[in-house]
Amino acid sequence: MNTLSTQRGVIRTAFGRMFVSPLAGIVNILVIGIALSLPTGMYVLLKNAQGLVAQLSGSPQISLFLTMDATPYSEEQIRRQLNDHPNIKAVEFISQTDALNALGEETGLTDVIAGLDKNPLPDAFVVSPRSSNAKLLDELRNELQKIQGVDLAQLDSAWAYKLEAFLEFAHIAVLVLASLLSLGLIAITFNTIRLQIVTQRDEIQVAKLIGATDAFIRRPFLYFGAIQGLLGGIAAWLIVLSSLHLLKQPLANLSLLYGSNFALEPLSAADSASLLLFSLYLGWLGAWLSVARHLSLIESR
Repeated sequence: MNTLSTQRGVIRTAFGRMFVSPLAGIVNILVIGIALSLPTGMYVLLKNAQGLVAQLSGSPQISLFLTMDATPYSEEQIRRQLNDHPNIKAVEFISQTDALNALGEETGLTDVIAGLDKNPLPDAFVVSPRSSNAKLLDELRNELQKIQGVDLAQLDSAWAYKLEAFLEFAHIAVLVLASLLSLGLIAITFNTIRLQIVTQRDEIQVAKLIGATDAFIRRPFLYFGAIQGLLGGIAAWLIVLSSLHLLKQPLANLSLLYGSNFALEPLSAADSASLLLFSLYLGWLGAWLSVARHLSLIESR
């Protein structure tokens, strides 16, 4: 019970120090919030962009064109192999008659096609893979090309490679930005704690003379840094939430023009918790580094 009341007292002390100068405390929190909101907002937009691209591009498919002399028996054998393949989600058979009729309807050349003596199109299977990874798609296409009775396995994987390259670049950009801003936030807390230690140097020296341990002296500063970081994380969360709310209606109006029902998804509960814990940790780390350095300087004097 005494320990709990002591911790409460330390937390109250940390809050008191934070708002000794209310304007400076609020400015620090806003700076942390704005800095954290930049990579967080980019992360949210990237997640939403992935969902939008998935809607626009659809699922990749591999078309297997059979040899012209394929028999119903060989077609059934191929169908079984495809259905039993662990990397294939669905299989659709398109007969040469259906393919020719569809071609006539799409091109408007139904009369011309009707006059053909022989159907020039082969039977085909349309395969829906389980994975959209470009490398795995190429490997699956090469494997299906070797099936006996398959004349050509066709896959347009260029879009998949381009999409993966863009998303990989975007992820790296977010990580780099988050890393740089994290260092900046640690520096903010480091400098804030440094100023507090400098102004309270005499108190710290007296406390050490009467037997106060480094852990006892360090604790209020660590709480200060953690609380400041947490409040900055809350500010970042509110900024991102407000920004998404402002963009929600304009984006809905835009998506309707393109016949889509796309809507921005906010931060999930897990992502929100990660943001708050990360901001708390950054504040704690900046405080710990500052206290460790400046207490050692005080002791050396």
